[in-house]
Amino acid sequence: MRVKEFGDAQADTAARQALEKAFTGREVVQINLDGVAAGGGRIHCATQPEPATQLNRCKVLCVPTIAAKAWMCEDDAQPMHIEPSPDSCGALIHGVDLSQPLAASQIAAIRTAWLRHQVVAFPGQKLAIDDIERFAFYIGPRGEDPFIKGLPGHPHVVEVKREANEQSKLFAETWHSDWSFLPSPPAGTVLYGEVIPPMGGDTLFADQYAACEALPAALRKAVLGRNAVHSAKGGYAKDGLYGENDKGRSMAIIFNDTALKTRQHPLIKRHPETGRDALFVNPGYTIGIDGLAPDESRDVLLQLFKHQLQPQFIYRHTWQQGMLTLWDNRSLLHAATGGYEGHRRLLYRVTVAERA
Repeated sequence: MRVKEFGDAQADTAARQALEKAFTGREVVQINLDGVAAGGGRIHCATQPEPATQLNRCKVLCVPTIAAKAWMCEDDAQPMHIEPSPDSCGALIHGVDLSQPLAASQIAAIRTAWLRHQVVAFPGQKLAIDDIERFAFYIGPRGEDPFIKGLPGHPHVVEVKREANEQSKLFAETWHSDWSFLPSPPAGTVLYGEVIPPMGGDTLFADQYAACEALPAALRKAVLGRNAVHSAKGGYAKDGLYGENDKGRSMAIIFNDTALKTRQHPLIKRHPETGRDALFVNPGYTIGIDGLAPDESRDVLLQLFKHQLQPQFIYRHTWQQGMLTLWDNRSLLHAATGGYEGHRRLLYRVTVAERA
């Protein structure tokens, strides 16, 4: 589908009116108009790095904005439609084929939607491993997965799986932010549903922007300026949940003593891309608060865990086969759910690091 084109813009006002008419029914904001006048000029988006076609014709390459619910992208790209959830976070993105390379404008629109909605999902995809890796690399650099072995030939892709007859404890059912115990925790996670059971297996997400904004004054005062202590020992040490006594698990988990290390991160952490504050603690990996006695630390953490997981912050994500989901670890917690006993479940996961 060719993007709407129009030419011979006479002035900024005429150009904006033409834009708004061309995109009737869609929210068009943050348009830059550079030197549009009789005889030529250009129109481009605030987040679009490439200049639009110049001279006598003005072509809209893309209109991605934080508030938009739809985008038109360059040349033969299809329009992307964003379907927000009614909850605190979450959205579906329709109209993009992730099995094909994406244009820069499409990537920018997807990242904008991701940062706005925190967890976005693309239903109806049919992806190979290479497609999943390519998409993840659009979002950011490859991250590390310290305790799960990657696939042969694809060391940055791990299987999140459970066989139909598996009896081991459900993986990742404790609320957490992926690998928050690392010196530089991952920015995002990409997860693709290869084999999805006919029931159960939803993923729960908790909005930590909203939790931070709603933090009671006394609790905020108790934690402001403090660091939380994170560790993987409860899960991946030898005596951890996935340690040497964890039998019959189909996932390729690697437990070892590096899980005993601890790292500190600000308890209220500013998101490096949005500038918004989020709570950065979680029941899975946060084991203390620096500067507080153990009893006081435990008390405060229990209050925080109870607060951050209230129903008004939760989005329940239902999977479909062929759905790719991307979430932001810097502003969300998540937890797996069961309910699919007797059915095999397989998803492919790629961890996304922070951009430099």
